[in-house]
Amino acid sequence: MKRVMFVCKKNSARSQMAEGFAKTLGKGKIEVISSGLEASQVRPEAMPAAGYAYATMKEIGIDITDQHSKPLSDFQAQDFDVVISLCGCGVNLPPEWVVREVFEDWQLDDPAEQPEIFPRVRNEIKERVTQLIESVNKEFTTAR
Repeated sequence: MKRVMFVCKKNSARSQMAEGFAKTLGKGKIEVISSGLEASQVRPEAMPAAGYAYATMKEIGIDITDQHSKPLSDFQAQDFDVVISLCGCGVNLPPEWVVREVFEDWQLDDPAEQPEIFPRVRNEIKERVTQLIESVNKEFTTAR
């Protein structure tokens, strides 16, 4: 099973939503976690962006309230096959993270400063995560 790391600047919104989609849509197909170049807090009372992320995902029936922000430094690049940057932060990642089997930098808009775009960004993330799961499974099936 392929291991996927979603990474963003603070691991408070986009990467958390991607992790939630991947855990739901990729259950039994991929292992997934998210992290940030720096960790922050994913609690509605402490950070509005996180509250919006929780609410935006809840609107479509996905509960991410059990997820928490984690720093990338807690993980080893060699433990992951796929690394996805959601915010254009790929240029700031240590080199070992961008040379994994698959590396993509999705460069999605940051909804933290514009809460009204959370649903649009959420939908973009869902579409991209769905495509990622399909491509990873196709590759896995072909390799067998």
